[in-house]
Amino acid sequence: MTELIIIFAAAAFGGLLASLLKQPVILGYLLAGVIVGPFELGLIGNYEEVETIAELGVTFLLFTIGVEFSLAELNKVKKIALGGGSLQLLLTISLTALVAVTVGWVTTVPQGIFLGELVSLSSTAVVIKALAEQDEMATAHGQVMLGILIVQDLALGLMLAILPALNSPIEELGYAIGFAVLKLALFALGAYVVGRWLIPPYLQLLAKTESHELFLLGVVTLCLCIALLTGKIGLSTEMGAFVAGLMISEVEYSDQTLDYVEPIRDICAAAFFAAIGILIDPVFLWNNLPLILGLVALVLIGKSLITAPLVFFFKYPLKTAIISGLGLAQIGEFSFVLAGQGSKFGLISENVYSLILGTTAVTLIVTPFVLQWLPALLERAEAFSWFAKADGAMEASSEVASLRNHIVVCGYGRVGSNIVKLLLERDYPVMVIEQSEQYVQKLREARIPYIFGNAASALVLEKAGVTQAKGMAIALPDPMSIRLCLKRSLVLNPELDLVVRASTEGEIEPLYQMGAREVVQPEFEASLELSTHLFSTLGIPSLAIQQNIQQIRDSHYSTLRPQQSKDQILKEIKDATRTMTTKLYPLPPQSALLGKSIAESQLRSLTGVILMAVTRANGAHIDYPEADTLFEEGDTYLLVGEADELAAFKKLASGSVSNLPQADDSSVWIRIKERSALAGKSLAQLEVQQQFGVIVQAIRRKGKNLRFPNGNAIVQVGDQLLVFGSATCLANLDTTINHKSEDAALLSD
Repeated sequence: MTELIIIFAAAAFGGLLASLLKQPVILGYLLAGVIVGPFELGLIGNYEEVETIAELGVTFLLFTIGVEFSLAELNKVKKIALGGGSLQLLLTISLTALVAVTVGWVTTVPQGIFLGELVSLSSTAVVIKALAEQDEMATAHGQVMLGILIVQDLALGLMLAILPALNSPIEELGYAIGFAVLKLALFALGAYVVGRWLIPPYLQLLAKTESHELFLLGVVTLCLCIALLTGKIGLSTEMGAFVAGLMISEVEYSDQTLDYVEPIRDICAAAFFAAIGILIDPVFLWNNLPLILGLVALVLIGKSLITAPLVFFFKYPLKTAIISGLGLAQIGEFSFVLAGQGSKFGLISENVYSLILGTTAVTLIVTPFVLQWLPALLERAEAFSWFAKADGAMEASSEVASLRNHIVVCGYGRVGSNIVKLLLERDYPVMVIEQSEQYVQKLREARIPYIFGNAASALVLEKAGVTQAKGMAIALPDPMSIRLCLKRSLVLNPELDLVVRASTEGEIEPLYQMGAREVVQPEFEASLELSTHLFSTLGIPSLAIQQNIQQIRDSHYSTLRPQQSKDQILKEIKDATRTMTTKLYPLPPQSALLGKSIAESQLRSLTGVILMAVTRANGAHIDYPEADTLFEEGDTYLLVGEADELAAFKKLASGSVSNLPQADDSSVWIRIKERSALAGKSLAQLEVQQQFGVIVQAIRRKGKNLRFPNGNAIVQVGDQLLVFGSATCLANLDTTINHKSEDAALLSD
């Protein structure tokens, strides 16, 4: 009894410490076990009691994974999950076995296969928690990793089933594995029959009692009985628990079951991870530190080199492939389960077992940091053209080239597909950007123009004709992709009418600040529609209702949002700029921007930077400054932008730019077409300022911007010129370029 109290107390303290340090609580449980174990404080004398609770923890872990298993989730990424996940397991097991036998880590092929099984599994708990904390579960890489993890969890049952067969002599191995698989198939058939015809009425009977205690007791009994049965017939108890969960997953009482069992699972799981920590010898790890670090590097590099190419092979962008590969490059918690079972069958030596424990612990520690920093690093890697091309790998329908003044819809999920449907009903031309093969197939069948690619890629956006588009709706599932898509779209077309769906209220202001014309938040919109109906019922005039609703929308839902503290706003800004380059820039004295408003300075069009916050000379702080905010002496600005954009702002602010736009000037991007007489001439030769009263402030060429070009800059076919001037002057220029043969008027000598 004393040992159980110690292990639970240590797990609670270790988990709390890990949480405060913003680390996965699993690591805290492991560390707690190490400290109270026999190799440190030696507070655990009777390990059998702890082991019993630990086994219950594993049983309930696998049971709840079975209950949570969702065919719908798996179906979203079924190709990469089933195909890529299975290949990842087979390749990892095969290569690990080959290396292990060759270098002498193990003495037999079955031992090598078993070691490969240990290495092939990734950590469902750590990966999902890290993705959830960064709100990236709905990203492409989040969905890919989730699909592969589900397949790995399913494969664990098969691994546990054939585990006893691996202990057979090599000449009998094939027969033993075949018999184990046959036994597993018969058990699965029996489980299907029981799950289809016996489990539903059993759970219904428990539910009719309306007793929380009886329902919980009945479910726990079912789980343990099936687990005990599988143990008796030569399969593992853990696999039995997983199958028990699967039997319940499709029943209407699955959510209630999960709700009741989760507290028991969490308590026992904490004891399980702490019990693993008890087995870790810190002295052994220290004495073998170089070897363990080498094994960690081998796992990180080896698994990522297997997984990333597989994801890329299934037509996902390069960035998604790299994040998925490194994100799954760890040894998972269920490898502990396999290792414990394998040691009973003599498939793993005590020395190798200790090395696996140490390697697993280190890879689990590394994973949250990898998933936190890797996306930002890869965004910066897009500055290299070869990476941008590989990441923007795309497939497009034949209608792409002919579209003009169309609406680009990013994302074809529930929201995006509804937008497309409404636009098509009114015969508006649309172009959809989607990177889910499941949704792209629907677009093909419906003959809707599409591009299969990453909507956050500048190359994909350019291919979608954003420069000629009339508007854009961004209905992507994750905040990072939304922000990148928004910013890069406005770089291509600063005048784009852009509406964005915000997943949470914390995204609203950053998206407006980054240039969205309208930000829609589904929960707030639902509140407004419900209120509209209620106000109508109360007899309030429709005009007054609509005016009130529009005021709330114009205020960015400020009436509905709770008052935010300074710390909350700073967190919003930090989250919004996490994947982008930021810089604090003090405004130089006598700057050309002094006295101008943000709108008058044409800041976004001229430089591309986003101004997120202003700190005045007196210490006053302005978050998300409005367009009428003035530039004042002594200001310091928090800027977001690429290196060339930040350099352009510095040039603008320092007064190095001549001929700045006037307050009432407009801007337009003009494309230089093939056989245009403008091509091959310098800006000085074109004399657009003298003839038309306009100024060329940027040239966009092959995805890059040359800002504030001098008169020596040569215009090329395919270039886009950013031209500023009055509306009349811009109209005259457009008429000359697009309607007069060979640009004769513009080039008259």
